[in-house]
Amino acid sequence: MKYYFILNPASGTKNHKNDILFEIRDAARALKVDFDVYFTKAAGDAQRFVRETCLARTKAFAHDTPDPEPIRFIGCGGDGTVNELVNGAYGFENVEIGIIPQGTGNDYIRNYGDTELFRSVKGQMLGESRYSDLIEYVAEYQGNVTRGFCANMFNIGFDCNVVDMTNRVKTWPVLKGSMAYLTSVFITLAKKEETSLHIEYGDGTIYDGKVLLISVANGCFCGGGIKGVPKAALDDGKMDVSLVHSGLSRRFFVRLFPKYQKGTHLEDPRIASVLDYRQEASLTITANDAYLRLCVDGEISTQKKVTFTLVPKAIRFIVPNRV
Repeated sequence: MKYYFILNPASGTKNHKNDILFEIRDAARALKVDFDVYFTKAAGDAQRFVRETCLARTKAFAHDTPDPEPIRFIGCGGDGTVNELVNGAYGFENVEIGIIPQGTGNDYIRNYGDTELFRSVKGQMLGESRYSDLIEYVAEYQGNVTRGFCANMFNIGFDCNVVDMTNRVKTWPVLKGSMAYLTSVFITLAKKEETSLHIEYGDGTIYDGKVLLISVANGCFCGGGIKGVPKAALDDGKMDVSLVHSGLSRRFFVRLFPKYQKGTHLEDPRIASVLDYRQEASLTITANDAYLRLCVDGEISTQKKVTFTLVPKAIRFIVPNRV
């Protein structure tokens, strides 16, 4: 099995990058595995590298065997890196992806339990891969069409605004990680902006009007461990859709937020008046206004209409062994 480790040379300190490289070399030597290291050059380069490597491999094996030996791409980063890896690897046989967490939230891997396991290079090499669903989306804005896959979660409305604010807040001194996210929650709550949407569910049900937020999820977590979509599972063949209505008071939000963090908010009888929770195979959301802001695994774009479709068992993801 061939391993490709994908590193961002601009991320982290020089000593930290050297530590990762030494750990990769030592683990590969101990386990006698073949590996290469690729340093990304810009945003999107990890996706390009994975896809081009897979295409070249497919051509090389075309006349020899239809079932070449598996290869693994392991990125060092966060949810954005996971997103690039899945968009590069989707559609290719015997390709597995993994992540050594270096991001702000690292929410995708939280769905697998102990996130510390993912920091071990040797654990990654010895890990088992599991099937994970993906959510395919087609987004339209001003004649431009964007297609891609989401590994963890889409956010529109409040949660998207929080991510936008977090990208600014985490540049402030001291405020990092989950603290930056929580600070952004309360800054965004003070503004309490709502968005007007036309939502078509898979069964034909329509919601039309203002919402505080809507999450379309493959995984449970966002914001560095906020379990906002608690029934979501990466391999259940369903998207979980959580819609919070407009008109939610700040006082009620603050009182409910600790339960929202833990993922126990659906057990609160008061939640039924403000939240709709569904599991769907497809969904279409259109902005009633000129546009909506869409957050895809932490990356934000401006769109007018988005169609979501669940793709079951779309990718194999490495879950490290304890070593």
